[in-house]
Amino acid sequence: MKKLKLFILGLATILFASNFALADGIGYIDYQKVVESTPFARDTMKSLDSKALELQQYLVDKEKEYKAIDTPIQKKNFQDKVANDFKAKETAYLKLKAKSENEIYEKIKAAATDIMVQHKLNAVISDRAVFIGGMDITDLVIEKLKGTK
Repeated sequence: MKKLKLFILGLATILFASNFALADGIGYIDYQKVVESTPFARDTMKSLDSKALELQQYLVDKEKEYKAIDTPIQKKNFQDKVANDFKAKETAYLKLKAKSENEIYEKIKAAATDIMVQHKLNAVISDRAVFIGGMDITDLVIEKLKGTK
Protein backbone atom coordinates (compact mmCIF):
# COMPACT_ATOMS: atom_id res chain seq x y z
CA MET A 1 0.00 0.00 0.00
CA LYS A 2 2.83 2.38 0.90
CA LYS A 3 4.60 1.62 -2.39
CA LEU A 4 1.40 2.38 -4.33
CA LYS A 5 1.04 5.76 -2.61
CA LEU A 6 4.68 6.62 -3.36
CA PHE A 7 4.24 5.53 -6.98
CA ILE A 8 1.11 7.70 -7.41
CA LEU A 9 2.81 10.66 -5.74
CA GLY A 10 5.87 10.25 -7.98
CA LEU A 11 3.73 9.95 -11.10
CA ALA A 12 1.71 13.04 -10.14
CA THR A 13 4.91 15.00 -9.56
CA ILE A 14 6.30 14.02 -12.96
CA LEU A 15 3.05 14.89 -14.75
CA PHE A 16 2.78 18.21 -12.91
CA ALA A 17 6.40 19.12 -13.70
CA SER A 18 6.01 18.17 -17.37
CA ASN A 19 2.97 20.43 -17.68
CA PHE A 20 5.04 23.37 -16.45
CA ALA A 21 7.83 22.48 -18.85
CA LEU A 22 5.40 22.68 -21.77
CA ALA A 23 3.72 25.84 -20.54
CA ASP A 24 4.96 29.18 -21.86
CA GLY A 25 3.10 31.13 -19.23
CA ILE A 26 -0.07 32.77 -18.19
CA GLY A 27 -1.09 36.31 -18.94
CA TYR A 28 -3.43 38.39 -16.90
CA ILE A 29 -5.51 41.44 -17.63
CA ASP A 30 -7.12 44.22 -15.62
CA TYR A 31 -10.44 44.25 -17.47
CA GLN A 32 -11.74 47.40 -15.77
CA LYS A 33 -8.57 49.32 -16.65
CA VAL A 34 -8.97 48.30 -20.29
CA VAL A 35 -12.60 49.50 -20.29
CA GLU A 36 -11.64 52.81 -18.68
CA SER A 37 -8.62 53.36 -20.96
CA THR A 38 -10.11 52.42 -24.32
CA PRO A 39 -12.11 55.15 -26.07
CA PHE A 40 -14.79 52.90 -27.61
CA ALA A 41 -15.46 51.12 -24.31
CA ARG A 42 -15.36 54.30 -22.23
CA ASP A 43 -17.71 56.11 -24.65
CA THR A 44 -20.09 53.16 -24.70
CA MET A 45 -20.22 53.04 -20.90
CA LYS A 46 -20.81 56.81 -20.72
CA SER A 47 -23.65 56.45 -23.21
CA LEU A 48 -25.20 53.70 -21.10
CA ASP A 49 -24.86 55.86 -17.98
CA SER A 50 -26.64 58.74 -19.70
CA LYS A 51 -29.47 56.43 -20.76
CA ALA A 52 -29.81 55.25 -17.14
CA LEU A 53 -30.02 58.89 -16.06
CA GLU A 54 -32.73 59.46 -18.67
CA LEU A 55 -34.75 56.68 -17.05
CA GLN A 56 -34.36 58.29 -13.65
CA GLN A 57 -35.33 61.68 -15.06
CA TYR A 58 -38.39 60.14 -16.68
CA LEU A 59 -39.58 58.97 -13.26
CA VAL A 60 -38.90 62.38 -11.69
CA ASP A 61 -40.90 64.10 -14.43
CA LYS A 62 -43.78 61.66 -14.08
CA GLU A 63 -43.83 62.14 -10.33
CA LYS A 64 -44.36 65.87 -10.87
CA GLU A 65 -47.21 65.15 -13.28
CA TYR A 66 -48.73 62.70 -10.78
CA LYS A 67 -48.87 65.34 -8.07
CA ALA A 68 -50.91 67.59 -10.35
CA ILE A 69 -53.65 64.96 -10.89
CA ASP A 70 -56.81 65.48 -8.81
CA THR A 71 -58.94 62.34 -8.81
CA PRO A 72 -57.99 58.88 -7.53
CA ILE A 73 -59.18 57.21 -10.75
CA GLN A 74 -57.01 59.51 -12.88
CA LYS A 75 -54.08 58.83 -10.53
CA LYS A 76 -54.54 55.07 -10.85
CA ASN A 77 -54.77 55.26 -14.66
CA PHE A 78 -51.71 57.48 -14.74
CA GLN A 79 -49.77 55.07 -12.51
CA ASP A 80 -50.66 52.13 -14.73
CA LYS A 81 -49.64 53.97 -17.89
CA VAL A 82 -46.35 55.16 -16.40
CA ALA A 83 -45.57 51.68 -15.04
CA ASN A 84 -46.10 50.14 -18.48
CA ASP A 85 -44.10 52.85 -20.24
CA PHE A 86 -41.27 52.60 -17.73
CA LYS A 87 -41.16 48.81 -18.01
CA ALA A 88 -40.81 49.09 -21.80
CA LYS A 89 -38.08 51.72 -21.47
CA GLU A 90 -36.26 49.68 -18.84
CA THR A 91 -36.42 46.52 -20.95
CA ALA A 92 -35.02 48.38 -23.97
CA TYR A 93 -32.24 49.83 -21.81
CA LEU A 94 -31.31 46.44 -20.34
CA LYS A 95 -31.16 44.89 -23.82
CA LEU A 96 -28.97 47.73 -25.07
CA LYS A 97 -26.73 47.44 -22.00
CA ALA A 98 -26.29 43.69 -22.43
CA LYS A 99 -25.56 44.07 -26.16
CA SER A 100 -23.08 46.90 -25.57
CA GLU A 101 -21.27 45.13 -22.74
CA ASN A 102 -21.02 41.99 -24.87
CA GLU A 103 -19.53 43.98 -27.77
CA ILE A 104 -16.93 45.49 -25.43
CA TYR A 105 -16.14 42.06 -23.99
CA GLU A 106 -15.75 40.47 -27.42
CA LYS A 107 -13.38 43.22 -28.64
CA ILE A 108 -11.25 42.94 -25.51
CA LYS A 109 -11.29 39.14 -25.76
CA ALA A 110 -10.16 39.27 -29.41
CA ALA A 111 -7.30 41.64 -28.58
CA ALA A 112 -6.27 39.50 -25.58
CA THR A 113 -6.37 36.38 -27.77
CA ASP A 114 -4.07 38.01 -30.34
CA ILE A 115 -1.63 38.98 -27.59
CA MET A 116 -1.85 35.52 -26.06
CA VAL A 117 -0.88 33.95 -29.40
CA GLN A 118 1.81 36.56 -30.09
CA HIS A 119 3.47 36.02 -26.70
CA LYS A 120 2.87 32.25 -26.74
CA LEU A 121 0.85 32.29 -23.54
CA ASN A 122 -1.30 29.34 -22.53
CA ALA A 123 -4.09 31.39 -20.99
CA VAL A 124 -5.18 34.88 -20.04
CA ILE A 125 -6.96 35.32 -16.72
CA SER A 126 -8.26 38.15 -14.59
CA ASP A 127 -5.67 40.11 -12.66
CA ARG A 128 -7.66 39.43 -9.50
CA ALA A 129 -6.86 35.73 -9.79
CA VAL A 130 -3.10 36.32 -9.83
CA PHE A 131 -1.21 36.44 -6.58
CA ILE A 132 2.35 36.06 -7.88
CA GLY A 133 3.75 35.56 -11.35
CA GLY A 134 2.27 35.71 -14.79
CA MET A 135 2.56 38.40 -17.44
CA ASP A 136 0.46 41.56 -17.23
CA ILE A 137 -0.87 42.15 -20.74
CA THR A 138 -3.29 44.93 -19.81
CA ASP A 139 -1.30 47.71 -21.48
CA LEU A 140 -0.67 45.58 -24.57
CA VAL A 141 -4.41 45.01 -24.95
CA ILE A 142 -5.11 48.73 -24.48
CA GLU A 143 -2.53 49.61 -27.15
CA LYS A 144 -3.96 47.03 -29.53
CA LEU A 145 -7.51 48.31 -29.04
CA LYS A 146 -6.40 51.92 -29.51
CA GLY A 147 -4.80 50.84 -32.78
CA THR A 148 -1.20 51.62 -31.88
CA LYS A 149 -0.15 47.99 -32.07
